[in-house]
Amino acid sequence: MKIAISANSAGLDAQASPIFGRCPIYTFVDTDSMEAESVENPAMSAAGGAGIQAAQFIVERGAQAVLTGNVGPNAFDVFRAADVPVYLSGEGTVREMVEAYKANRLPSAGGANVQAHAGMGMGRGQGMGRRRSAPLPQADSAASSDEEVASLKETVGDLRQQLAQVMDRLDQLDNVDENVDENVDEEA
Repeated sequence: MKIAISANSAGLDAQASPIFGRCPIYTFVDTDSMEAESVENPAMSAAGGAGIQAAQFIVERGAQAVLTGNVGPNAFDVFRAADVPVYLSGEGTVREMVEAYKANRLPSAGGANVQAHAGMGMGRGQGMGRRRSAPLPQADSAASSDEEVASLKETVGDLRQQLAQVMDRLDQLDNVDENVDENVDEEA
């Protein structure tokens, strides 16, 4: 069976990503052979509709199930229409999530578990210059310090990803500005 797992980087030993539509990588795994193929998420930097685009991409690549931490309503609707079940993965590697899936230890998502646009973060042009960031996760009194450290590390990974996206966009805008300046100089 071919399944897709949202991941932070390539390979079976990469950390699974809790983000679906804007995760950096999808790893497709044959659950029988454990053969894996990691593919960049073509919707990661989409201005809008990343969840729908990502879900369509996964369906088109023949995945028969999806493992991810969070899925929004639009992506979930695409999967439901394609009869592709979604399973909620936890923290760990892609390999660990596949093993948990094979052992029937992952809960099935009965629907979206986050709101639409939950993965937008500090997205392109969203917020008119106001800084939007998610609050830092706080461990409750029953949670261990190991869980809090893991949660904070996950937050750091997400922030690094967002920062890389912002820096890429700034580079793109700088290149556009340089081209405009060159064209103005040539016309003068």
